[in-house]
Amino acid sequence: MDLSRRGFLQAAALTAAASGLTVACGSGSGSGGTKNGKNLTLWYWGGALSDKVVAEAKTHFSGSVKLTASSIGGDFKQKLTTTLAAGGSSVPDITGIKGEDMASFLPNADRFLDLNDLGFEKVSSQYLDWKTKLAQTKDGKQIGFPIDIGPTALFYREDLFAKAGVATDPAKVADLVKTWDDYFTLGTELQKKNPGTFLVNNISSVFNIAVGQGTQRFIDKNNHFIGDQDHIRSAWTTAIRPYTLGIDAKINDNSWNAAVGKSLLTELGAAWHALDIEQAAPQTKGKWRVCANPVGPSNQGGSYLALPRQCRNPEEAFKIISWILSPTNDARGFTDAAIFPAAPAAYAMPAMTGPDAFFGGQKIIEVFGPAAKAIPDSYEAPADAAVMAPYMTELTNIEAKGKKPDDAWNDAVSQAKQIARRQGVN
Repeated sequence: MDLSRRGFLQAAALTAAASGLTVACGSGSGSGGTKNGKNLTLWYWGGALSDKVVAEAKTHFSGSVKLTASSIGGDFKQKLTTTLAAGGSSVPDITGIKGEDMASFLPNADRFLDLNDLGFEKVSSQYLDWKTKLAQTKDGKQIGFPIDIGPTALFYREDLFAKAGVATDPAKVADLVKTWDDYFTLGTELQKKNPGTFLVNNISSVFNIAVGQGTQRFIDKNNHFIGDQDHIRSAWTTAIRPYTLGIDAKINDNSWNAAVGKSLLTELGAAWHALDIEQAAPQTKGKWRVCANPVGPSNQGGSYLALPRQCRNPEEAFKIISWILSPTNDARGFTDAAIFPAAPAAYAMPAMTGPDAFFGGQKIIEVFGPAAKAIPDSYEAPADAAVMAPYMTELTNIEAKGKKPDDAWNDAVSQAKQIARRQGVN
């Protein structure tokens, strides 16, 4: 895992805006012929699945099919989109779809099989309902089988809190930061006692989470632009606060790796972000803790497995993905690659319930488990990532260029509306 995973939301939004397009898979060709094929292919990207579990799946199903798995580098979405459009034998039988890309594939749901026809409805209760719904079409077709999620929480430096005379126990810290205002007030106090430190790495990270804490985003279910309404303006105002208070580190480049071990008091991030911190600042082992987010959790990341229409053996392919993504193997994915399961039963398994030495022996599942279950249902439109991009750009402009927040807001809304219109949003 590298810094690009930490910043995936912003990168995805900027990429979508640059393209100005949602996914158009084309008509392709045929259905791939036979539906009882013995050779199946699986596409995923590094870190999407446990490589160990995938390797065992090849052996587990060797009596019925030969599974060939490929870890695809580069722009996975672009390669998948191009391959689906071309059709034919080059289309994988099983493919990953990144969570931030799922909404853009749903308008072309006919390019994939409905997993409900293969038995997903019988096992869907094992997976978080809000996550499952994000891969459903309006008429109820299930395109994606949940792999993982990214429940957010607050990572904080226990030693710097102690130096400031502030409570350090996770439950007590959570009580201190129940609201965003509480969090920012605490940050100001902590900074005074720890000169040269900052509460947040940048204000975009605050905006991301604040938007995700609600049930609406930038486009509603009737395909109307709502990025100028109170819920987005409120998230924007929240994000601006640490900048105006001087507790924003204004990090929008690769300097985060150095800062996380020295000048950052806290980090807002998803469960997988724990590994980012550990890899960037190994010298801080034992000094970090985790507690609940101000206000409540949101989700950042998490992906799916899907079966393209050309799948040569749908029934066997569904058995394979059901096995790879069973709660037991989901828990192993967390141990192997910090992939946080979408199946709550995994949260009680030994692979996830042990103490984490990097976080001072804290059992961090006790924070992330409840957060995963409390994430609100929200609608994400196909054009959502593209429409969000101008807000992220303008927040960076505030930090990097000193742009006035009100001017940045007006420009963000104006640009977002233009992008929305180009993508057919009313």
